[in-house]
Amino acid sequence: MNWFSPSSAAIPYLSRRRFLQYGAIFVSSSVISACTKQNPASTSSSGLDKITFGTNWLAQAEHGGFYQAIATGIYKQHGLDVTIKMGGPQVPSGAQLLTGGVVDFFMGNGIDAFNAVAQAIPTISVAAIFQKDPQCIIVHPNTGVNTLADLKGRPIYISAGANVTFWPLLKAKFGFTDDQKRPYNFNPAPFLTDKTSAQQGYITSEPFAIEKQGGFTPQVFLLADYGYPNYTTTIETTKEIVKNKPDLVQRFVDASIKGWYSYLKNPQPGNQLIQKDNPEMTDAQLAYGLQKLQEYGVIISGTAQQQGIGSMTEEKWRSLFESMVGVGLYQPTLKYQDGFTLQFINKGVEYYQKS
Repeated sequence: MNWFSPSSAAIPYLSRRRFLQYGAIFVSSSVISACTKQNPASTSSSGLDKITFGTNWLAQAEHGGFYQAIATGIYKQHGLDVTIKMGGPQVPSGAQLLTGGVVDFFMGNGIDAFNAVAQAIPTISVAAIFQKDPQCIIVHPNTGVNTLADLKGRPIYISAGANVTFWPLLKAKFGFTDDQKRPYNFNPAPFLTDKTSAQQGYITSEPFAIEKQGGFTPQVFLLADYGYPNYTTTIETTKEIVKNKPDLVQRFVDASIKGWYSYLKNPQPGNQLIQKDNPEMTDAQLAYGLQKLQEYGVIISGTAQQQGIGSMTEEKWRSLFESMVGVGLYQPTLKYQDGFTLQFINKGVEYYQKS
């Protein structure tokens, strides 16, 4: 699938997670030093391999399968003692946390993998939980906007991170211009005030907040359904761990995928741990987030339907890279293939669903 070949109509927006991941590069290295682990992937007194997994934001439904694997003992069944470190406004980038030894695995995305290759950072993506990027563009209903193309000339609230992800693609495909951009500070108030405007978001969160604050159901366009082939909620680790501890990587990937299958069937165990880490996460928000993940096929669609959750393909990685090269974000000579491996995934649905 190509960015320039739109598929079914849907919903789009850029989330705070991506913005913060790109913005975190300025965080002082002292933050890393203060919390660096002494023995990454060490063994606990119980004989389990200790693993620290870093997420890209505060605990939420988008992280449910990882919490589920802890809550239901799936990680322990795979010989792992897993601790989840939440992301947030003051948390450094995944590349910093991984190379600094603070975490063993991190929740990233496809563009992170390309950036790592471009900057010679020795990290690598080993699985992709989300087949579709939840980024969406949100608009007011009944304003004459029926497709993304109808937003040409209208104000669109986007974050700084959008300039190195989806905004150049929107410009190339729909003729959007930079004078349409308005600064998005993760507050829907300006959007709610101006009915002619649009804003970025995640299908799992911002539309929910807008419904609550604005008293209406917004119209949503999912960028993935317009050909934006970005993998998200990827599992990243260091190339050193992949080389020296492939069995550890395999067990963490397998257990995480099984955790997601479990979460989709009965999310309550995982949700309890999510709310323990993030007490502000309500039952209603968790239910909404999971509903949208399923409704839009964010987790199970494409090759994941046969090869299992976490699936990745060389073709989709190439499609994303070529889209980014086409708008000048990367040089065509970049060895983007160094940013991912298919070694630990694509084992088939039956493999992951068996006990």
